[in-house]
Amino acid sequence: MLIGVDLGTSMIKAAAFSPEGESLAVASRRPTLRHLSHDRIEQDFEEVVAAVGTVVAEVRAAAAREPTAVGITGQSDGLWLLDADGHPVRPAVSWLDGRGNPYLQRWMDDGTYEAVFRRNGNAMFAGSHAPLMAALADGDPAALDRAATASYLKDGILQRLTGVRVTEASDASLPFLDTRTRQYDPEILRLLGLERHARLLAPVAPSPARAHPLNAAGAALTGLPVGLPVHAGPFDLPACAIGAGVDRLGDGLITLGTTLACQVLRDAVDTTGEPMGMTLCMPEEGRWLRAVPAMVGTASLDWVLALVGAKPPELEALLAESRPGARGVTALPYFAATGERAPFCDVSARGQLVGLTMGTGRADLVMAVCESVAYAARHCIEAAGLDGRLSVCGGGVGSRVWVQMVADVLQQPLHIARRPEVGARGAAMAAMDVTGIAYDREAWTRSEYVVEPRQGTAHYEDGFAHYLETVASARALWHSPARRRLEAASRSAA
Repeated sequence: MLIGVDLGTSMIKAAAFSPEGESLAVASRRPTLRHLSHDRIEQDFEEVVAAVGTVVAEVRAAAAREPTAVGITGQSDGLWLLDADGHPVRPAVSWLDGRGNPYLQRWMDDGTYEAVFRRNGNAMFAGSHAPLMAALADGDPAALDRAATASYLKDGILQRLTGVRVTEASDASLPFLDTRTRQYDPEILRLLGLERHARLLAPVAPSPARAHPLNAAGAALTGLPVGLPVHAGPFDLPACAIGAGVDRLGDGLITLGTTLACQVLRDAVDTTGEPMGMTLCMPEEGRWLRAVPAMVGTASLDWVLALVGAKPPELEALLAESRPGARGVTALPYFAATGERAPFCDVSARGQLVGLTMGTGRADLVMAVCESVAYAARHCIEAAGLDGRLSVCGGGVGSRVWVQMVADVLQQPLHIARRPEVGARGAAMAAMDVTGIAYDREAWTRSEYVVEPRQGTAHYEDGFAHYLETVASARALWHSPARRRLEAASRSAA
């Protein structure tokens, strides 16, 4: 048996798999996201540690087998400041937190943002390490002084389970890594003015990162035996790609999750074009994911459902009440406080609903947002350079109607990745790869079914063209002098 752990933003999960890739058990716990004033969002690392122990123990008991290895994946970015023993020195700053916005905007204005992208193919966003470190250097410098590591979540959990302080190349890719050599780039640290904090960066493990033995503290937490191999593999975007079977160059994956993550497997680092997206090191040398993870996704859907007083199980009934085109209502789904990061980066990006009349119903608002996320998926996957099979995973896959809409907008067959827990599956596969456990990769990653695009949906071509026109117009308006003054006045009033 293999156990995969996925440290998500909205759920901490563990899944047990048979050697043939069958799901034996799944357990989950919902962590607390503390929403503070001024768009600050924090998490309690110790709560996550406790949740990991609980879900691992639950799947082990449910599967009634002993695991041969544990693989860990999870959310990336955010800032998890830990001491030398892997304990937090302050609450973790979530990747959804907005306090890095002004620092990122300054770097965009003075050319630093583009200079970093030209070096490693990664476009920073407000919730990534660099802007958050800069924000804490001003707002809580003592925390940086107390910390031994500016960690990523899965690496912090690895340290608590094994005592090993290390990161791996996918998490480290953004923002400080030279993605070609897979070592930190001192020039990037210099450009960002963060050289003095270089000591906080954990060593980058060779690719692929090796497993480490579970120590006594980790065994006490999880109930697993001391010495069991534990592997902190790629973070959730690459782990999902592995679990979905993205193996051939040009193949892609859309994750309809909290984030709308679109990614394509590449064999080169591309630093040309408009700075946007991520270039993520895969476990194998010479392979990268061109990732275009938009901040939109099921989070945008959850927002509009809450706005109209509905619950997720009501989605398909609401979509049936409206019609394609949402009776003239259109949307931009940029509702995150940190703006948008792909396929363009703009901390001032904001959502909108247009075309409302007194005849507009709540179903039309939901339809418009669902269509806008589908348009964003096409925008992102085209920017990523799809040239092969396209797989889909994530919580949004639970709605057949929404997935069909995405297929129709993209005019691409969508291969539904094997469920449950595609990220945890990828983490378990990565652990088997590094520990020498033989398995049938094709069986582990077979598609559940394929959603074919329908004909007679030409209205989506016009809808996508209008979406692109609206994005272009809105990007100019987000930065108008009058808009800047209004936002400044609003912040002062708050």
